[in-house]
Amino acid sequence: MQQIYQIRVKGILNAEWSECFEGLIVEAQADGETLLTLPVVDQTCLRGIVTRLWDRNVTVISVLGTEMEE
Repeated sequence: MQQIYQIRVKGILNAEWSECFEGLIVEAQADGETLLTLPVVDQTCLRGIVTRLWDRNVTVISVLGTEMEE
């Protein structure tokens, strides 16, 4: 079952990031952070996403998952 994750990161990421992950929505926040929203199949996939952010020196502030309605 897929879940929708919201990953809050430090700094403003541009829209080009939406090309990095399928289904990714990039939203700049007024507080200087960016909210990334995307569907994730499993924990392995989530770990891969967080690792790719880390590899690009993006600071992850929080990760929140909710089940996707079918």
